Amino acid sequence: MRLTTSGLVCTSSPTFSHTPESGGDVSAPRIAGLIAALTVVTAACGAAPATRTQTTTGGVNAATATSAADFGSLDKLVEAAKKEGKLHVIALPPDWANYGEIIKKFQEKYGIKVESENPDASSADEISAVKTRKGQDRAPDVLDVGQAFGFSGAKEGLYATYKVQSWDKIPEGQKDPNGLWVNDYGGYVSIGCDAKKITTCPKTFADLLKPEYKGKVALNGNPNKSGSAFAGVWAASLSDGGSLDDIDPGVQFFKKLKDAGNYNPVESTPATVEKGETPISIDWDYLNAGYREQFLPKGLDFQVAVPTDGVYAQYYVQAVNKDAPHPAAARLWMEFLYSTEGQNLWLKGGARPVLMPSMVADGTIDKALAEKLPPVQGEPKFPSEAQVNKAKDDLAKTWDAAVAS
Repeated sequence: MRLTTSGLVCTSSPTFSHTPESGGDVSAPRIAGLIAALTVVTAACGAAPATRTQTTTGGVNAATATSAADFGSLDKLVEAAKKEGKLHVIALPPDWANYGEIIKKFQEKYGIKVESENPDASSADEISAVKTRKGQDRAPDVLDVGQAFGFSGAKEGLYATYKVQSWDKIPEGQKDPNGLWVNDYGGYVSIGCDAKKITTCPKTFADLLKPEYKGKVALNGNPNKSGSAFAGVWAASLSDGGSLDDIDPGVQFFKKLKDAGNYNPVESTPATVEKGETPISIDWDYLNAGYREQFLPKGLDFQVAVPTDGVYAQYYVQAVNKDAPHPAAARLWMEFLYSTEGQNLWLKGGARPVLMPSMVADGTIDKALAEKLPPVQGEPKFPSEAQVNKAKDDLAKTWDAAVAS
């Protein structure tokens, strides 16, 4: 549940088969919060800085390499990464956007051990770890964060410049021009519903206000900390007269839900869905679809709908820690994620990979997986950095008083 904030709005225009954002994460949700944050910071305190050499046998400083070409070739980058032998990551749940298989395939392909710590952490926790663990072997080598942290981390000078081999195929607007961050996978805000506990599942935000849903509508966490919850509020805003310039109608929508007794403050997770504590879950389509697949054998009928009155989607951002303890492995990880294999693995997780348009064009997309994605109407629009920051600031000022208190 990471704070992220880049989204796209769809109008009622022609069918749009690919939406620049995410989806990826079929998988279950990422959970984050204060405990996770304290875990990251506490673990960092008192650890002795690690001494390491970043220059490869070929005389290349892996920490400043801006492309595989700087190593001489991708094969040379692989050699350098294998010499380092490991990659340290945090906040990558195995059931989020197929991360479990992605990590497994990377390890098998290159023989590099992926140390995955605190998988339920948030984007904020990742940024905290980059800062507090600087110089330590346990600092995250790479980051997967929400769009807001993509912007802020780049401004703070936390990321390394790196452009993957498929850089030119990544659409403009989905990457920092200097290579500090790049969008990777995304999805649509959706409404998941346990059809065995709910007689008629809601299909729109307007439906959620109906009296039969009293105490049943949940988000994946606090929108000031959780990317999916933030997106849920912005989608609600779009359904109720808001825009990319105005998230407040979304806050007011959830206040109405609360006043009606329909809002359930319990954070929606795989466990709460399975137990029936959060029978209606506003979350990414790939996460809700993950619940459906995960619990179908257990008799749970979890239905998923992208609400037509609040269509919102977003990408998550990848970046390399400027002070990565394993800089070559970090760069090889990026190459893997943006390869055809890596992008199709996101798709397998139900997410929409950023390279989907070019892969459709050149025939490298897994067509069977692509056909499973829910159809969406409209033309996507992305908020500007200013709109993202404004929405984030406005939500921080209003959410707790209106809904959480």
